[in-house]
Amino acid sequence: MKLEREIEVINRLGLHARACASLVKAAVQFSSTIALKHDGQSCDAKSIMGLMMLAATQGTRLTLVVEGEDSQQAVNRIVELFSDRFGEEE
Repeated sequence: MKLEREIEVINRLGLHARACASLVKAAVQFSSTIALKHDGQSCDAKSIMGLMMLAATQGTRLTLVVEGEDSQQAVNRIVELFSDRFGEEE
């Protein structure tokens, strides 16, 4: 099943190294393919370098595209990470 969802980067520091590492750690737990898209650029959410290349700052809106047998669980976990500001206070 293929799912798409728009998510916003709400943590103050954006997708910096620690946030990207948390996202990769969550994404690799799923067999589904997981991609994030921004401004015509797409990257594999299981690649820390790809995520950092998005240069997503606070307020950036990304499109999450997940395809596979555990896609709903993957979407739920990734949305939770973004909503929780990757465990950051702000």
